[in-house]
Amino acid sequence: MSDRESPRVLVTGVAGFIGMHVAAELMKDGHQVVGVDSLNDYYDVALKQARLEQLEARDGFRFLHMDLADRDAVSTLFAEYRPTAVAHMAAQPGVRYSIDHPHAYLGSNLTAFLNILEGCRHNGTEHLVFASSSSVYGDLNEAPYREDADTEHPISLYAATKIANESMAHAYSHLYGFRTTGLRFFTVYGPWGRPDMAVYLFTRAMFEGRPIRLFNHGDTWRDYTYIDDVAEGVKRVTISSRDEAAPLHRIYNIGNHKPERLLDLVQTLEKATGRKAVTELIDAQPGDVYRTCADITALKRDFGFTPSTSIADGLARFVDWYRAYHNVRD
Repeated sequence: MSDRESPRVLVTGVAGFIGMHVAAELMKDGHQVVGVDSLNDYYDVALKQARLEQLEARDGFRFLHMDLADRDAVSTLFAEYRPTAVAHMAAQPGVRYSIDHPHAYLGSNLTAFLNILEGCRHNGTEHLVFASSSSVYGDLNEAPYREDADTEHPISLYAATKIANESMAHAYSHLYGFRTTGLRFFTVYGPWGRPDMAVYLFTRAMFEGRPIRLFNHGDTWRDYTYIDDVAEGVKRVTISSRDEAAPLHRIYNIGNHKPERLLDLVQTLEKATGRKAVTELIDAQPGDVYRTCADITALKRDFGFTPSTSIADGLARFVDWYRAYHNVRD
């Protein structure tokens, strides 16, 4: 690929669940993408490599193996590619993981984000879109969650790092005049998903005949959002033209705006898999919230987009992928 053809959209965490789908969605519309990922071993690296293989089979994609906490490497990356837009999906995920492994979040979620902001600042990047999380709302009683709700009381370190990202982005937009947009994702699931997430964990256990643990005795509610809806939303925001009247820094929810009870999710998975779940009802865990629900009024108003995949359709598609990827036969 010549310098003239170099990608203009940088997607970080490109071997991750959301990053892979965002890159694919961008390329589907003809955008060239350079993707970076550290390929760490938080979960099965083979799954990350398999995602990359899906992307590398397409035209207009280049991959760089990189730790975004490496300041010099990120500076070189931006100087070489000078992306017009960045979709920063890389982060150390996991509310529960942050309870026992707090130091993992410093480099991945704070130092790396600062390096990305500095890269945008010094290389003419017009728009930085970054992954935030519904966890920033803490355990609010009011639902659905609006973007202007209080986020001053996080109940996990993971959530605290996402709030910090939003504040850092606001400061850089104010100081240096480039657009930053944070997207608060609500429990994303679907094909190529993360194996530490509930939908993947439950499906695997059901096919293997093992029990699944339901925290808070199955009485939790989540706004499960299908990955194709999330990727479409990220793409629309990333490539959007600037509205001169709008603030440089903005925050949007991306959720299905229809929470599902955990026990009902399991029943829907039973239908999709054709297997009966064996459940263990246990107490809630530190950092968990009772309910999440996205108000997506702003997303619909500004981008004409509303996530719409039903939980039944989304789980059926995930199970089909799971069977194919893991070679599961009845």
